[in-house]
Amino acid sequence: MKKLMFAAFLSILGGCASPDYNYTSITTEISEPPLDTINTAYIGDVMLRQGKYSEHDAIYLSKTVGAGWAYDVLPGYYLKQGDDSNSETYMPSNDTDGGRIDKAVLADPWSAVMVYKDKPTLCVITAFSAMVCETNATFERVKKPVLSTNSFQQTLIYNGKVGNKINIGYREFSNNLARPAFNNNVEYDLKASNKIGYKGARIELIEATNELIKYRVIRNFNKASL
Repeated sequence: MKKLMFAAFLSILGGCASPDYNYTSITTEISEPPLDTINTAYIGDVMLRQGKYSEHDAIYLSKTVGAGWAYDVLPGYYLKQGDDSNSETYMPSNDTDGGRIDKAVLADPWSAVMVYKDKPTLCVITAFSAMVCETNATFERVKKPVLSTNSFQQTLIYNGKVGNKINIGYREFSNNLARPAFNNNVEYDLKASNKIGYKGARIELIEATNELIKYRVIRNFNKASL
């Protein structure tokens, strides 16, 4: 009986492995909309956006993957941590849409998730460098925008028109959190000029009503430093 139990235990293990941690995410600059194009924004819409965010390689599970009796890898995003010639290491994303790993009471603590590059095998790596694998796992490789210490964004928002004046809101976000000390609402008199500016951004106004604004971006924000 002991030999049978030992054989059954070995059948769910994929061998030994250690997680890889050699991955670096890519920082992407955003500047929207393109310069010198005619755009329309409605009240509450973002007119202008500039900043940067990190784009991370990830896998997405749409359904639970069971790794033997010991672990359930739950649906959600798992962010890449590293790789070698055959496999890739992932950890659950910390976002609300991140995945999670549930373990059985008697199972060893887990340390990471591993997938192979050339086959649909997903493994849980334990704290003792053992692997428990599912050889027919369903997952999708994706790019996921993630919040990081250098995530930063500036926006202008259309707040409407009263008489000949329009109201534009300025908002700053760092790591997806608003920075209230830097937020502001500004009124512009259309009788004075059909061009407005804020923090280096320059916009030509084509039409403004209580419902929408049509405009052309001449220049985006100056580069901000945190």
